[in-house]
Amino acid sequence: MNTITSLDFEHSLGRLEEVVARLEQGDLPLEEGLAAFEEGMALSRHCQQRLDVAEKRIEELLANHGEALR
Repeated sequence: MNTITSLDFEHSLGRLEEVVARLEQGDLPLEEGLAAFEEGMALSRHCQQRLDVAEKRIEELLANHGEALR
């Protein structure tokens, strides 16, 4: 299985959606539920980090080339 940090944004988000769906079913044993929650939190952080990096790149591009786009 891939580690979370090796996943791209789309795969991370897809896996997060799977984990949330499992948790929403509400029928996981306690330990499995805790493990799924922990994985979900890690995936959420990873997705947010990827989005933050993309946002920073966009801001840099706009700052460096924004005048040419206007």
